[in-house]
Amino acid sequence: RPRVPAIVVSEATQALVCDVFQQPDLFRDLPRIDRRVVAWGHEAEPLELPHSAVVISEEELTARLQPQLPEAAQDAEWTIFASRPLPESAVEHHFGSRKAYALAVDCKNGGCWVESLDSGWLFLIPGWLIAVGGAPEALLAQSRLVARQIRGASEESAAFPAYPRIADPLCAPGWLACGSAAMAFDPICGDGTGNAVREAILAAAVIRAAARGEALDPLLAHYRARLIAGFRRHLELSLQFYRAGNHGQWWDAEILALERGMAWCADRLGPDPAFRYRLNGFELEDMCNRSGM
Repeated sequence: RPRVPAIVVSEATQALVCDVFQQPDLFRDLPRIDRRVVAWGHEAEPLELPHSAVVISEEELTARLQPQLPEAAQDAEWTIFASRPLPESAVEHHFGSRKAYALAVDCKNGGCWVESLDSGWLFLIPGWLIAVGGAPEALLAQSRLVARQIRGASEESAAFPAYPRIADPLCAPGWLACGSAAMAFDPICGDGTGNAVREAILAAAVIRAAARGEALDPLLAHYRARLIAGFRRHLELSLQFYRAGNHGQWWDAEILALERGMAWCADRLGPDPAFRYRLNGFELEDMCNRSGM
């Protein structure tokens, strides 16, 4: 998929990535966001809130991490799919139709600015505007808040899908899907990076558990259920934002799609999903064995 030109990495995700890759200075000297101004809801007044995050391009973050990654084994027993294409058995389910457009801009002020509009929403960070639901020019014409923070903008924008989507199946004997190959989030929640790292930790733990002789079917069932549960939490948060964002044809259609996604997750998880394993550091523990079952 196309690289996202700018992502916002929260303080919690920074700590997680620095710990996993043992690089405490990984996010040093990056543009910081210490506040966000939000006008969310029909004719809502702007509200200023504290924030703590950095801005980095996906390409630069990958480059900073790349020296720490080992070369792929040529005769590995397992394949982790972190990008397309997936195995032929996997089908992508998507819940929405919204596109996002990234536009390079010259900002008058720092911080993060978020505004909901009649047919989409705007997200402004230092150097970049993300327009969801329509072209940047069209949404900026509706804007009462974000448009005033932009001094100038480039003429071309990059488009990418902004609706939640998930692969099914997510795993099978010999392979696991992880990161954007497994699922993609709406940028409204801003936790795609952290979720991808947590998925990678779980994927590695599942493979190590299989290598030491744990039964494979329960391991794969746990991986599948954990990822679907994480996807459901993202849909729940997105649904809260979209229900509060505005009303009208565009918002109603995306809300219905998110509700359809919630039903899809419920169908696969059941009414009360139970997880057999838990992570202890980077290893999986079988809770059934611990309880003597």
